[in-house]
Amino acid sequence: MVTSAWPGVPEGCSRYLPVVSSAAVDAGTTHRWHLLDNAALIPDDVTPAGTLLCVHGNPTWGYLWRSLLEAAARRTASDGGPWRVIAVDQLDMGFSARIGARRLADRVTDLGDLTDALGLTGPVVTVGHDWGGSISLGWAVDHPDLLAGVVLTNTAVHQPAGESIPWPLRLALHPAIHRPGTVSTTAFLDITLGLARPALDPAVRRAYRTPYRHARRRGGVGQFVADIPVDASTPSLPELDRIAEGVRCLDVPALMLWGPEDPIFSDRYLRDLIDRLPHADVHRFEDAGHLVTEDAPVAATLLGWLGERLPADRADTDQLRGSRLTLADRDHRPLWATLDDRAADTTTAVVDMAGPGSEPLRLGWDELAARVDRLRRGLTAVGVRPGHRISLLVPPGIDLTCLIYAGLRLGAVIVVADAGLGARGLSRAVRGAGPDWVIGIERALIAARVFGWPGRRIAVRGLDRITRRVLDVDHTLAEVLAHGDAAPVGAQHEPRADDPAAILFTSGSTGPAKGVAYTHRQLSAMCRAVSTTYGLAPGTALVAAFAPFALLGPALGATSVSPAMDVTAPATLTATALADAAAAVDATAVFASPAALVNVLATADALDASQCEALGRIDLLLSAGAPIGEPLLAAVSALVPRARLHTPYGMTEALPVTDIDLPGIRAAAADAAAASGSAGAVAGAGNGVCVGAPVPGAHVAISAFDADGSAVGDPSGAPAVSGEILVAAPHVKDHYDRLYRTEAAAFDRGWHRTGDVGHLDAAGRLWVEGRLQHVLRTSGGPVTPVDAEQRMATVDGVARTALVGVGPDGSQVAVAVVETDPGARTDGPAPRGVTEALRSVVPDLDLAAVLQVRRLPTDIRHNSKVDRSALAAWATGVLAGKRVSAP
Repeated sequence: MVTSAWPGVPEGCSRYLPVVSSAAVDAGTTHRWHLLDNAALIPDDVTPAGTLLCVHGNPTWGYLWRSLLEAAARRTASDGGPWRVIAVDQLDMGFSARIGARRLADRVTDLGDLTDALGLTGPVVTVGHDWGGSISLGWAVDHPDLLAGVVLTNTAVHQPAGESIPWPLRLALHPAIHRPGTVSTTAFLDITLGLARPALDPAVRRAYRTPYRHARRRGGVGQFVADIPVDASTPSLPELDRIAEGVRCLDVPALMLWGPEDPIFSDRYLRDLIDRLPHADVHRFEDAGHLVTEDAPVAATLLGWLGERLPADRADTDQLRGSRLTLADRDHRPLWATLDDRAADTTTAVVDMAGPGSEPLRLGWDELAARVDRLRRGLTAVGVRPGHRISLLVPPGIDLTCLIYAGLRLGAVIVVADAGLGARGLSRAVRGAGPDWVIGIERALIAARVFGWPGRRIAVRGLDRITRRVLDVDHTLAEVLAHGDAAPVGAQHEPRADDPAAILFTSGSTGPAKGVAYTHRQLSAMCRAVSTTYGLAPGTALVAAFAPFALLGPALGATSVSPAMDVTAPATLTATALADAAAAVDATAVFASPAALVNVLATADALDASQCEALGRIDLLLSAGAPIGEPLLAAVSALVPRARLHTPYGMTEALPVTDIDLPGIRAAAADAAAASGSAGAVAGAGNGVCVGAPVPGAHVAISAFDADGSAVGDPSGAPAVSGEILVAAPHVKDHYDRLYRTEAAAFDRGWHRTGDVGHLDAAGRLWVEGRLQHVLRTSGGPVTPVDAEQRMATVDGVARTALVGVGPDGSQVAVAVVETDPGARTDGPAPRGVTEALRSVVPDLDLAAVLQVRRLPTDIRHNSKVDRSALAAWATGVLAGKRVSAP
């Protein structure tokens, strides 16, 4: 066969092999197998680290794995050495012999016959897709002596009882469709290839179709479909059940790479595989589908995983991965301990400003502890078990607080993703987390029904009979509480410190939201970091206008209240809502985002004397969610004159990391001005936003840029060196949930790579200069955006600014995009006066263009972070002369 007709397959990798069958259906018969084998690409004097045994499904062939052939052979010793890749064409498929009907058990036996004929001695890592996943796992179960690992992509080994197989397969099995669709025509093949996202290159599509040009060569395609285990009468079901149960005994490293947009092997099959291989690494490639190997960087991820999980010297890797433990918080106190301690305390614990009627709803510590315990017992009674995932789609308030602590107390894993992610982002988050239970308000349960989210459902409020049936609701919160009242008190499960506790989703401001997994120990450390840094203790009364802190209030022993606002849109917080919440608990502390504070200032004229008095009693205000400068804090200080104004830096993955107050910001600006010789510098000026020194227990380092703008330097605390910000602390997240590739990139020798860029100054303070993906890669070297944006924001008539790069990496030019005050009526080139003024304050940048937009796009959750990536794409179109709408 001329391999040059197959794009991506190196010359010399195609071969045939005669194999004697031991399958019961044709024992002793010799069959001609075709396979892609990269052995010829590996130098003769080099011994491969092992073999990747790659098994395709239906209706593909070994070509599916072509991206592994050369990449695996060219791995160097530092990567763990080359791996031999054997990508088989199963009998009746690809270019292997056409021999007639084969069942699943036959195919597992066939694969064993082939590996015997090849003389494989191990270590072997099986790699499977579609039906090839089940067959490769059958081989793995039967060859434990050779097996070193398993890799699975969009496959299944079990069909849940009571659930029908996916509709595309039901359709393909219909008597009127089966043979015409799978054998007589290329319909099944064409539909499968059409699932690629984006569409396959025509040459690649032709290569996939080549072995199946004639009906006489498509018999195996039809037979594979006919062998699908539909019910107990299917001949191959016992073999599939054998494999499914055998998988539970595999104790080798495992990797699952998944395309969640697959209409055939949906996330429900991924969840089943995770249940059978709970130690597996998992990565869901958002937007990828059934042909995940075509849609996503599967080869690079798989080979990187081999280097980490199957290295030549495992001890070195174990030590490297264990370096995180050097910062573990050994003094663990679970979040619910304060509730146990104050179970007899009748003073106010939480206040819900959105309670029924005009008066806020209040719970004392004793009532809070009792309600949490009732919920714990009730959730247990309806079937929630330790380790179950509970997606909480409930607004901040008493219900959410009680559900969080009840879930944590019984050992469940709480999943928190708010509606601020948008419908699509929220759906991605919930589907990705794969909850066992969804507890939500009616709007959330409607979304669960419409988008097909997994999990049994509990409604926070009562529903009429018809709505309840339509939304497939199992229980209401009132019913759960009633079950709790009826359940015996008895002994209860005690979650361990290192058990999984929570999955908190990021804002999604720089890509799809990521699930950040925490253990109980890490949540405890987060609580301690907040308490130690800000002196929060029992007796504090806080207004939690920033959702993450609603989780920590009861654990801190603080009386907490969430103001009346849409917490998914921080800019909806008004000054009167903030003041009313502060008055309700006689607040001493406020947590709010920058966007919330901007709107508080804008609506301050509506405050009456009593509301101003309530704000005047606040002695601590924290603004978190995005780094902010001195002007905003200075304006807020007039509203809360007694308060210490702090702006912690952190992220969903670690909060807080550093902290600074208003005097500290001014001192840092003065130091920066003195260092630059510009004594008249604006307060807050400097190369970035100063976010202060690390909080107790946290460590910060910088991975320096190279000339191309890549952060490749070793972690360093050297001052005035820009690069990616790395953090380490006991309260850094455990891992990204089902995002192995993302976690592998973010974890670096015990450090968490934040994706933010900045530098440390001589006093050890951190200055944030932007995000890694927003660094301009110019011919003169990397340029971070925040410094220039700060300088441009001082120009009269400019409300907000963004600096973006246009052009190819290494030769990008700088483009300024501004939002003016008053706002512009059109999007496009800025007026000459604005352009000249901006160029005068950033003469070092040589701006290629200045553009204006009516409103700079921000993330939908914080309303604070400008979407520079969207602006860069828009600016590129504008400068190319295209008519494109501003983001």
